[in-house]
Amino acid sequence: MSHDGAGPRAALRSVALLTAGMLAVPALAGCGSDDPAGKPLAGADIAEADRAKVADGGTLRWAVDTVPDTLNTFQADADSTTSRIAQAVLPSLYRMDGQGRAVRNPDYLESAEVVDTEPKQVVLYKLDQQAVWSDGREIGAADFAAQWRALSGKDTAYWTARNAGYDRIGKIERGRNDLEVKVTFSRPYADWKSLFTPLYPKEVMGTPDSFNDGAREKLKVTAGPFTVEKVDTDGKEVTLTRNARWWGDPARLSKIVLRSVAHDKRISALSKGTIDLAEIDPGAAGRITAAALPPAKSGGTPLAGPGADRSAADALRSWAVANGSDEDAADEEITARKKLRKKAEKYARRQKALGGFEVRKSLEPAYTQLALNGAEGPLADERVRRAVARALDRADIAEAVLKPLGLPAEPVGSHLALAGQTAYADGSGALGEQDAKEARALLADAGWVRGGPVEKKQDDEEEAAGAESEKDGTSGSESGDGEDADDGTYIVGEDNDKEDKGDKEDKGDGSGGSGGDDKAPRDSGTGTKQLNQGSAPGAYAPKGTAAPARAENAPVAKDGKALTLRFVLPSGPGSETSATVAGRISKMLEKIGIRTDISKVDNDSYFKDHIASGEYDLALYSWPATAFPATDARPVYSKPVPAADGSLNVEQNWTRVGTDQVDQLFDQAIGTLDDKERRSLIRKADSRIWAAAGSIPLFQRPQLVAARKNLANAGAFGFRTPVFEDMGFLKKSAQGPSGSPAGSGSAGSPEAKRPEESSGD
Repeated sequence: MSHDGAGPRAALRSVALLTAGMLAVPALAGCGSDDPAGKPLAGADIAEADRAKVADGGTLRWAVDTVPDTLNTFQADADSTTSRIAQAVLPSLYRMDGQGRAVRNPDYLESAEVVDTEPKQVVLYKLDQQAVWSDGREIGAADFAAQWRALSGKDTAYWTARNAGYDRIGKIERGRNDLEVKVTFSRPYADWKSLFTPLYPKEVMGTPDSFNDGAREKLKVTAGPFTVEKVDTDGKEVTLTRNARWWGDPARLSKIVLRSVAHDKRISALSKGTIDLAEIDPGAAGRITAAALPPAKSGGTPLAGPGADRSAADALRSWAVANGSDEDAADEEITARKKLRKKAEKYARRQKALGGFEVRKSLEPAYTQLALNGAEGPLADERVRRAVARALDRADIAEAVLKPLGLPAEPVGSHLALAGQTAYADGSGALGEQDAKEARALLADAGWVRGGPVEKKQDDEEEAAGAESEKDGTSGSESGDGEDADDGTYIVGEDNDKEDKGDKEDKGDGSGGSGGDDKAPRDSGTGTKQLNQGSAPGAYAPKGTAAPARAENAPVAKDGKALTLRFVLPSGPGSETSATVAGRISKMLEKIGIRTDISKVDNDSYFKDHIASGEYDLALYSWPATAFPATDARPVYSKPVPAADGSLNVEQNWTRVGTDQVDQLFDQAIGTLDDKERRSLIRKADSRIWAAAGSIPLFQRPQLVAARKNLANAGAFGFRTPVFEDMGFLKKSAQGPSGSPAGSGSAGSPEAKRPEESSGD
């Protein structure tokens, strides 16, 4: 699970909901100015080109996070690469368009519609007449029925990760001919379009053994523009080749190699020419952008030749001897300079190689949220959670992450959809706008008051975030709270519109961060020192006396304990954005008297040992968007219930915050076939989720992709599902002056010369 990728839900959802793509379809109706869904904040950036301009042949080397443990997307250990492969080699009856909406895939479906609702809901699928598996067998009802039986949940011998929707099917049968499949539901199911994507052949789904083990390392039978040629675990790559039996537009590429490359190694792989396409972080994007600039603008300086280097060395030695210095010291200085020059030359070579790439950027179909663990501790009190939420300036956080990247910096207004999707509407009003004064009032109502006595901690007190945590040694904001970040989640009444003087930004006094030296008098901010009665600034000042500076920021306490929240963050590559966002949040919370205890933990243990197990107060992680929120979001926000063994069944609700009303709204939405009514129910559910303040959406995640300039129809896909058969390298005749597609600014051919592949650094 990735804290900064599609998040923990990714492995438990169908391929159509996991990744973005580039299907070119007309905009759907209903997106006028009065539609709260609006438009996507950013579109796809894929160097779109007509297929006629794309050369036939070539190999695309695409960086991915992993070589997957399984090729079966319905198993618990499936990951984003599993889904990427399934998109290329298996039927997807529906895929996402540029607005994150499910649209029929004409390569597999001539039509699909609800033909009856009484007494049962019946959906009739009419398959494309040419749709066949790679072994020549027609795709048909037998494949649909096998997948239903495997995923219905009735046979526990199948090791399935999910059965949502399939458990509502009553029967599947052949229609009037082999190209028709009739699906009858035992209960109404609004998200029926989410089913059978991807569709596996009956050879995989037919028996528990073939489902559990048969499709983990190979797929003998496929039905997409590509097939799986080889899964090389040792070589860390998966090779896909053209499917000779593909009936749609033939794939332009001969092969796609999905190569596992760690994020912190991708800029090196790009410069060596070992990959052509890769998602990257902002730091890498900056290097590629700089490589495209003239040397003077990129900050580079011409390197002197060998003769100049020799002259400089002789001059330095002569000066050192003439001034009585040690000649050996001069030689050491010369050696150090030579090493520095070699590093500079190496950097210059790599920068030159990066000139063959460009950065394509959009926004991921995913958002980052601040999670508040409501299972125990201070955040079990809804008033405290709401106080935390009301203290946050979400627009400021979004700007800090997205504005330096040139991307739209709008805070996300929904837990269940993103701007442009039909279910989207800004429901944050159910919680209320940022208001520090109201936040302090909520804390006071919960018994947390400024200047209260704080008991001294015992030496043997348990550390907040686990023994393996890497503490920063301060309470409050993390260092590195810069403007440019590197990439690594009850209805209140009318707000008081009066200005809250304590909310103004501090002007140069250093009081904005909780990790500085200017904490409230006589208190470390962690509760480790005694805060005597009357020591809080202004607590017992005579009436009319001006309050000392930072009186509003004094820590709050209750029952002798300061309010300090454990803020758990991942460490390692890709976590810089999390640190930046956490630092800003800590400063915002400090202004209402809440201190944060930031702990960095290993990436691999972040979800398993902290988020999933509930060992945190505050955390940041991301959720992917979905075209089917009634189905996919329910386990994320449903109310935890006691399990038979006495434990708490939280499904994927890692915040442990849920209400019966939210569950009821989801249940109604899932069973409502009327689109307008279903959207209304989903938006109501989102408002209730906002009001419960278990999670606070912050910003849509940036999507930065490095792509070879001559690569067309690939890059930052945004919402859109990739069309693998259209990807390829441009013909030379279609290239513009810079090697990009003529008229658009991207280009090349599969035979275009690449930097020599090298294994050395």
